[in-house]
Amino acid sequence: MSITPVLHGYFRSSCSWRVRIAFALKGIEYDQVPVNLIKDGGQQLTEQYKTLNPMQQVPAVEMDGITLSQSLAVIQYIDETRPGPRLLPADPKKRAQVRMISDLIASGIQPLQNLHVIQKIGADKVQWSQHFIDRGFQALEPILKQTAGKYCVGDEISMADICLVPQVYNAERFKVDVGQYPTIKRLNQTLLEIEAFKVSHPSCQPDTPADLRA
Repeated sequence: MSITPVLHGYFRSSCSWRVRIAFALKGIEYDQVPVNLIKDGGQQLTEQYKTLNPMQQVPAVEMDGITLSQSLAVIQYIDETRPGPRLLPADPKKRAQVRMISDLIASGIQPLQNLHVIQKIGADKVQWSQHFIDRGFQALEPILKQTAGKYCVGDEISMADICLVPQVYNAERFKVDVGQYPTIKRLNQTLLEIEAFKVSHPSCQPDTPADLRA
């Protein structure tokens, strides 16, 4: 398995960022092929990209002779095939909690501010995004109060943390007051100090525009 994985993604895509975090936590070298979601009407909409990901979204990951899309599937594949820290806990109850939190974010919050959705919403996109992020965070906060230790589920970093940080970044982009959610805020601050979350951050990717670079 010496062939380097290739991540087709976009610097600010939260789903791409999740995969970058997972690669970084596992210490996996990978190549990036930027897919600009804005330029040329959206490079993800080309016929060429459609063969990689028929949903015409990022990310798409070429790895071990297969192409995977859907970030949670990619993260779980990385976890199941590569050594390094576990991204899903060994304990079945904790593993279920990690999947619950990850799904709440990846299915219940993030898709509602996805680019193709907010482009349809038009002028009300900020208000729309705030509404659905707040609705999701109002559910997530009491769950995390119960499950969290140092991180989302206990004291080990998991797929739940990988999903949380990009979602908080999105919330801040859409001017959501994250201070209303003290557990979410605390976890996010803790995680942003960790190297894997820093190196994968949207402010320092190959395709990050100069004005957004850290």
